[in-house]
Amino acid sequence: MRHLKRTAKLGRQFEHRNAMLANMVCSLIKHRRVTTTLAKAKAVRSVAEKMVTLGKSGTLHDRRLVAARLRQQPRSLFKGTPKRKGATARATWRENEDVVHILFDQIAPNFKERQGGYTRIIRLNQRQGDAAQRAILEWVDLPVEAAPEPVKEDKKAAAAK
Repeated sequence: MRHLKRTAKLGRQFEHRNAMLANMVCSLIKHRRVTTTLAKAKAVRSVAEKMVTLGKSGTLHDRRLVAARLRQQPRSLFKGTPKRKGATARATWRENEDVVHILFDQIAPNFKERQGGYTRIIRLNQRQGDAAQRAILEWVDLPVEAAPEPVKEDKKAAAAK
């Protein structure tokens, strides 16, 4: 029996499950919204909320704990490109891709006054292939940036150019 066992196994071994949860939390931090199955969303929610709780204190030790849990080593992941200057490329990478920086400097300060419940789960319809219940996992107080819609050009206007 599984009495008092809280971890959702999700049909995976523990290493695969931990890697998947770390990747999903990283995606949630970068994109502010993740669409997945309901069971995975519930499992990711607990990990994400623990990361925000660590992010609210902001100590170096907590940064290292978050980097270890999310498998992000900030100095080793950035690879500069020869076409761009190193400092500007690193700054761009840090603002867009460095999840530890985004969590501690952008997301966690918004939740300073909040005691918990940093994420929400919105249920969607079932997936067509296997009828799994889908859900959206997103931050509660953070606005989600809408993706710009692609500009559609007329064939005549494109041919005239």
